[in-house]
Amino acid sequence: MPYGRGMSTIITQKIAPCLWFGDNAEEAARFYVSVFPDSRIVHVQRFGQTGPGPEGSVLLVQFEIGGQQFTTLNGCGTPGVVFNESVSFMVLCDTQEEIDRYWERLTADGGEPIACSWLKDKYGVRWQIVPRRFFELVQGGDMARTDRVMRAMMQMVKMEIAPLEAAARG
Repeated sequence: MPYGRGMSTIITQKIAPCLWFGDNAEEAARFYVSVFPDSRIVHVQRFGQTGPGPEGSVLLVQFEIGGQQFTTLNGCGTPGVVFNESVSFMVLCDTQEEIDRYWERLTADGGEPIACSWLKDKYGVRWQIVPRRFFELVQGGDMARTDRVMRAMMQMVKMEIAPLEAAARG
């Protein structure tokens, strides 16, 4: 399908993230869909005769992760496309096994841990893999408990639920 046709009926969210890649937007979208359950590629848009990319090559890929719509865009080999710490995607997890699974998948093949639940995937996109339990432990008005949990979290790279709960108990 040529550039610009049929796009308005595919994205239904008022706000949907668009991630700009040099030339591997489809590869990245397929990776993200493989990491998260309830995910799918919705549409692959290709360049037409007018470009600016080669006719038939991928312009963008629309996909969903857990009902959230995303788009990856090929910037036609634009050099210097870099993701940084100013934007990240938070993944709320219910179990330590879920945290471990996402952490392993997103840091594989060139991704890297950062600190305090943050990591960078192999494409340079930042993610926060956070247990829902963390928010339960730091909310509620008990500032001494909140401080203990925050101190414990600040010592972690990947969040671990059991030490956070231990810190909450004092």
